[in-house]
Amino acid sequence: MKTFAIAAALAVSAAASPTATPQKRASITPVTVKGNAFFAGSSRFYIRGVDYQPGGSSDAKDPISDATGCKRDIAKFKDLGINTVRVYTIDNSASHDECMNALADAGIYLALDINTPKYSINRANPQKSYNKDYLQSIFATVEMFAKYDNTLLFFSANEVINDDATTNTAPYVKAVTRDIKSYINARGLRKIPVGYSAADVESNRYEMAAYMNCGADAIRSDFFAFNDYSWCDPSSYKTSGWDQKVAKFGNYSIPIFLSEYGCNKNTRKFEEVASLYGTDMTGVYSGGLVYEYSQEDSNYGLVELDGSSVTERSDYTALKTAYAGTKNPTGDGGYKSSGSASECPSESSTWNVTMATDKLPAIPDGASDLFKNGCGDGPGLKGSGSQDSGTDKVTLADASSGAVTSGGTSPSGTASKGAAASLRPGEFSMAPLVCGAIVLVSSLLGGSLIF
Repeated sequence: MKTFAIAAALAVSAAASPTATPQKRASITPVTVKGNAFFAGSSRFYIRGVDYQPGGSSDAKDPISDATGCKRDIAKFKDLGINTVRVYTIDNSASHDECMNALADAGIYLALDINTPKYSINRANPQKSYNKDYLQSIFATVEMFAKYDNTLLFFSANEVINDDATTNTAPYVKAVTRDIKSYINARGLRKIPVGYSAADVESNRYEMAAYMNCGADAIRSDFFAFNDYSWCDPSSYKTSGWDQKVAKFGNYSIPIFLSEYGCNKNTRKFEEVASLYGTDMTGVYSGGLVYEYSQEDSNYGLVELDGSSVTERSDYTALKTAYAGTKNPTGDGGYKSSGSASECPSESSTWNVTMATDKLPAIPDGASDLFKNGCGDGPGLKGSGSQDSGTDKVTLADASSGAVTSGGTSPSGTASKGAAASLRPGEFSMAPLVCGAIVLVSSLLGGSLIF
């Protein structure tokens, strides 16, 4: 998230706030992973969306808890023709039913960063900030949003690695991804895809993609996303270098999409939309999210917001035109139905990960209790924070140790023979969607978040 680029902390937040009378939820088909693509039922699902964080980093707040603002903006989302919004900050002590149902009614899904500045992995001291308090917070957010069928995916982290020197934080990102997947399985929640959003760093992007997709299914990402501002109009598929990226990721076995795109160096015409949703790319990519909906200090906005007023900027018209002129391919878009896990990258001048590929940070002391007993209420945006709650001592374990799969405890850690094997269409559980074993009737309400 550009407005959070100067921050040094990684964040994750979560909470669960019950309501007396849960609202009826709108009907929308949950999205699952099959091979290297997303599917809604039997239909290929391409992310056509925008990044949605009114106020930016200077006024970090939860747009999904603002029902009035959300409904104001849904009218524009429908007019643009999008199907997904990405939200970077969630107040997990607030209610989200009204907005989430309104989004579902409009056919719009949520791609959610489960991080906030106070509950985060700090890239300057990842070990200390990876602790039970942190996991309790993110698990509460997961539990809160698992009840919504239009929760598309969870970002376990966003732009944690922003140069070659910070690649040493990669094992913590992978450990958090493992832990979120384990919590979903342990609590019987819907298997919402979990993955990472990488910064626009060319020197280590492919290594990070491989790292998040290597090893056992229990520790692999379900998707990989990255921010890409390399196409600056006027440009082309080849001039931008996007053709080379598609070739590089040609055998990648889990879904890839752009978590941010839309270079603003020149007048934006969004010419890249035609390529992104064209047959050159859809065999490998699953769409993307334009940065960003509202005009903030970084000058990427599609609209100007002023109270109840929404003023379309020229970028809005350009994007609407680009979307209208580019339909999704018919059929499955050339996706790969199966594939193998990636080979873990070796240490290099651009990949400063010295931890053995079969090791990860051990699950923090006490955190396994959350798998068994539930996570309780999350701290919201006003909690005391978690970055200093842990210890500086690095404790390693076998990468899958302590992980929970759909069948119980972790397998031995052998590499997967298929892509995202734990996420198949139709494998949804109807287990409790509340945070904690005692709450039976509650409706749990509900960046750069992990920077």
